[in-house]
Amino acid sequence: MSASKTVRASVPTCALYGVQTVPVTVEIEIGPGLPGWHIVGMADAAVQEARLRVRSAVRAAGFDMPSRHVVINLAPAYVRKSGSGFDLPIAIAYLLATRQINPSFVEETLAVGELALDGAVRRVDGLLAYAIAAQHDHLRLLSASDATCMPRLSGLDHACIDHLAQLRSASFTPPDTLAAAQDDEQLDYRDVVGQQFAVRALTIAAAGGHGTLLIGPPGAGKSMLARRLPSILPPLDEDERIETALIHSVAGLDLRAITAGVRPFRAPHHSATVASLVGGGSGNVRPGEVSLAHNGVLFLDEFAEFSNGSLQALRQPIEDGKVVVSRVGSRAVFPANFQLIAASNPCPCGYLGDADHGCRCSEHQVNHYQAKLGGPLKDRIDLICEVSRVDPTRVLQSGQGTTSAQIAEEVLAARERATWRGERASSLANVTPHEVVESCDLTPSGRKLIEDMARKHFLSGRGIMRILRVARTIADLDDSEAVCDEHLLESCMYRVDNNLE
Repeated sequence: MSASKTVRASVPTCALYGVQTVPVTVEIEIGPGLPGWHIVGMADAAVQEARLRVRSAVRAAGFDMPSRHVVINLAPAYVRKSGSGFDLPIAIAYLLATRQINPSFVEETLAVGELALDGAVRRVDGLLAYAIAAQHDHLRLLSASDATCMPRLSGLDHACIDHLAQLRSASFTPPDTLAAAQDDEQLDYRDVVGQQFAVRALTIAAAGGHGTLLIGPPGAGKSMLARRLPSILPPLDEDERIETALIHSVAGLDLRAITAGVRPFRAPHHSATVASLVGGGSGNVRPGEVSLAHNGVLFLDEFAEFSNGSLQALRQPIEDGKVVVSRVGSRAVFPANFQLIAASNPCPCGYLGDADHGCRCSEHQVNHYQAKLGGPLKDRIDLICEVSRVDPTRVLQSGQGTTSAQIAEEVLAARERATWRGERASSLANVTPHEVVESCDLTPSGRKLIEDMARKHFLSGRGIMRILRVARTIADLDDSEAVCDEHLLESCMYRVDNNLE
């Protein structure tokens, strides 16, 4: 290549914003001028560092690196770029411009990957998002081998490269075929004894996608009950697997359980910050716990210990089913359609109403503590279940309870009935009041029962709708087209005896 000649090349790639991608073209120009590499196009520090990584990797792979004036443009220039995934497309563009590789080897190829100084290609987070972009644009995806078991996308041509030297002969490898595997040690409700009331409440919650609050003293088994909820939920369908895996891929998490259809279960500590719950961070925005729980369960243990700011931040994703994180020059949207399960002690010491331990809390402390339980998230809580400690003799009967497989069959059947009516069980809590009343098909005695209950317990319209939603789910579990009086009475047990209106 003549030192006075200007050459150019370009390679397609993407910029990642949340779980969405924006097409980016890596344009390179090599021509006369002072030797040096210059990257333009709204590139952050990680992208600017690519100059050093690419030059070292190209030399280590045995390619020539003459001293020339190199300008790299990441188009469009108005889109902010971040991350190390631009290393591989920059290197490919340079090798194309300098005619050191055959253009047919990387034709119609979307490249993404980080380069090591020895020429090795490393994976980047969010590979599934890049794969979806390549599928949409009918391009081949070229990336590092991905050991996180990315779900298969129909029509996607995916090739893997482990070292930059493979570009000489296009000796690419197929993607990692690591088999998706479900955790063999998945928790099971057969280990739960003496908590039939709580298990029934969670069965209803699973069938109707209802938010649930478990209240009880320490050691009653609230966390044990909640952590087994995914075992009775229907497995993720194909679309849900892609949606959920996409979020976990952006977060850099293992995808094997998601690929196997296991719904996510997220249990953040009560000291979690607002950003860790709803997403955020500097540079490339990361998904928070509410998004990682998408199509699964968000478990808030020690519910009353979460800060008011954190609980307030959860209201918008609960209502909208998504999180919008805005930054100067960028906007990221994360899905956040999750089922909320909360657990709390009845008072600060935890022993209010316990027959074996006296409560040490003052009346003011108890009232202040319980006020938090009925705070900003109460609109999402349809079932409130008191959990008492099990007699020690019953603990020895662990393993003799109803299995999760048996309960899961009931849940799936109830969800199928809701689907047959034209409803999605997961969105039952978001239908209009008119739709709720219409789906219940109440008898005259049922209408009178709910009216009397509302007057006696001073139920608001919101409280009445919660009772009807739960009753509709109970009727589905009983394979009943109409909501009967017994369904309404059982639903009221999870509401009217609790001071959360």
